[in-house]
Amino acid sequence: MADFPEPTMIKSNGIDMAIYEAGPKDGLPVVLCHGFPELAYSWRHQLPVLAGAGYRVIAPGQRGYGGTNRAEKIEDYDIPHLTGDLAGMLDALGLGKAVFVGRDWGGIVVWSMPLLHPDRVLGVIGVNTPFFARPAIDPIAGMRAMRGENNYVVFFQKPGEADEILARDVGKSFRFFMRRNMATAKEFASAPQEAKNFELVRAVQEDESNWRGSPLLTDDEMKYFVDTYKRTGFTGGINWYRNLTRNWELSKNIEQKVKVPSLMIMAENDVVLPPSLTEGMERYVPDLEKVLIEDSGHWTQQEKPAETSRAMIDWLERRFG
Repeated sequence: MADFPEPTMIKSNGIDMAIYEAGPKDGLPVVLCHGFPELAYSWRHQLPVLAGAGYRVIAPGQRGYGGTNRAEKIEDYDIPHLTGDLAGMLDALGLGKAVFVGRDWGGIVVWSMPLLHPDRVLGVIGVNTPFFARPAIDPIAGMRAMRGENNYVVFFQKPGEADEILARDVGKSFRFFMRRNMATAKEFASAPQEAKNFELVRAVQEDESNWRGSPLLTDDEMKYFVDTYKRTGFTGGINWYRNLTRNWELSKNIEQKVKVPSLMIMAENDVVLPPSLTEGMERYVPDLEKVLIEDSGHWTQQEKPAETSRAMIDWLERRFG
């Protein structure tokens, strides 16, 4: 906790944004973008290490999260808004370009940056989240057909419902989400189909004794997340999911090509975003390196912080000096 800085408030893209910075102001800017249900605090292990290696590290609390504004309209959380927030953040800080790092939903945003704001991007690091080329059909329709109505992404499309369920007992919700050793990739592969539908909103309401794995966070870390979400609720982050169809429609005429140096950090036992999803990425991301972090589940930068930081710094030093 001691190494995590206090936020600075900036104006970006029409919102007030909380950012957390470390490292020399003249260092290469590296922007760390969190996923759901995370916070900029999810990068607490990486900030001091990257700063110590000479990088100017910036972890934004993204739209709808933490101390950053929570817009009212669902469509205010689409990809043009989310990438526009990052470009506006660079403007506010007087920076031209940065390397963008993203995990989970943050990964979707940072892979979109070179498509929508190519002049602001030096490179991209995806953590767990690969580059997803535009699918042939609406992604929600595809998810519904494949995994059913109770898949969490499909369930999230109903305004207000999941938000209310997760906020009923924020502590329980975070004890459910932030777990390690849930299943190995091998165990998951042999599980019955219903176990692969990710019916997380149903599972979070079950008795905790039914949950697999073990707690990931210390008591202090858990308190940071829980206190924040008790104040903000979950709607901001869930609204990102409610734009998946809109994002798909908006991307119709955008070339699916990432033309900057890129690194893909994969987690061996992430069953939500498995390494197999990165197969064929080179077609869309020609200048790509891949690193596998063994024995890590979904929360890679928090589960395997040293390995994640090492992979990032090794690539940054080789590609940007």
